[in-house]
Amino acid sequence: MIDFFENIPSYYRTAILVAGLVILWLIEGVIPRLRFSNNKYKHAGTNLFFTLTTAAVNLGFAFLIVKASEWTSAERFGVLYLVNLPAWLHAILALLLLDFIGAYLVHLVQHKIAWMWHFHKIHHTDTAIDATTALRHHPIESVFRVVALFVAIVVAGVPIWMVMLYQTISAFMSQFNHANIYLPHWLDKGLSWIIVSPDMHKVHHSRHQPETDSNYANIFSIWDRLFGTFVTVKDTTSISYGLDEYQDARYQQIGPLLKTPWEEVPEVKQQTSLQQ
Repeated sequence: MIDFFENIPSYYRTAILVAGLVILWLIEGVIPRLRFSNNKYKHAGTNLFFTLTTAAVNLGFAFLIVKASEWTSAERFGVLYLVNLPAWLHAILALLLLDFIGAYLVHLVQHKIAWMWHFHKIHHTDTAIDATTALRHHPIESVFRVVALFVAIVVAGVPIWMVMLYQTISAFMSQFNHANIYLPHWLDKGLSWIIVSPDMHKVHHSRHQPETDSNYANIFSIWDRLFGTFVTVKDTTSISYGLDEYQDARYQQIGPLLKTPWEEVPEVKQQTSLQQ
C-alpha cells in the first residue's frame, strides 16, 4: 500500500474517482432517495465544471503540498512524530487529523466567518443533492481547502503516501455522502456512528439554518459528535435543499454561481422546491 500510494500516477487517482462517481450516479438511478424534477444531465454538467476549477487549484498548490509532506517526513516534524508509531497507526491517526483539520474544521469556519461563507454557499445553492454535488465548490473555496490541507500536514506530520491515501478516501466519501441513494434506516444510522452517511449529510444541505449549521464532517462522524454539531432528522425525505435566497433557476448555472460571492444577497422568494 505504501509503495502504491507513494507513487500513484495522477491518472490512477482520476480513474478511481471517476469510477466511484459513475457507480454512485448509476445507483442513484436504481434506488434514489428522492426523485427530482430537474434535468439530471444539465445538473451534472454544471457541477462537473467545478471539478475542473478544483483540479486547477489543486494542481497549482501541488508542489507546496508535496514539499510540506516531504519536509515533515525528513525532519520528523509534527505531532505524530512525537512518539515512534508503527506505520499502520501513523496512517490511521494521520487520516483522522487530516479529516479533522482539512475537512471538518475548515468547513465549520466557512459557516462561521461571513466573507468565507459567501464562497462556500455556492455548494449550498444546489437544490437537487446528488453525488455530483460533491464537486460543486467555488474556486476560492478550493483555495481555502488546500490551505487547510497544508496546515494539517505540517501540524500532524504526514508522509506523502498518506496524503494521497487521504485525498482518495476523502474524495470518494464526499461523493458517497452526497449521493442521492436510498439506504435502509438501520444501515444508514449504523454507518453514521463511524463515517458520514448519506442521510447524515443530507441534513447539512437543509434550507433550515439550524440544520445547515450542523454535520460538517466528511469522512469520520466522530468530529460532529465530539464537538456537538451532530444533528439528526427523523425523515430526510422531508428536507428541502438549498438556500432561501438562491432558489431562482439561474443559480444552477455556471456563470451566476461564479459571480454570486460578489453580488448582493437577493431577497427571499416564496419557498419552492425541485423535489417531487
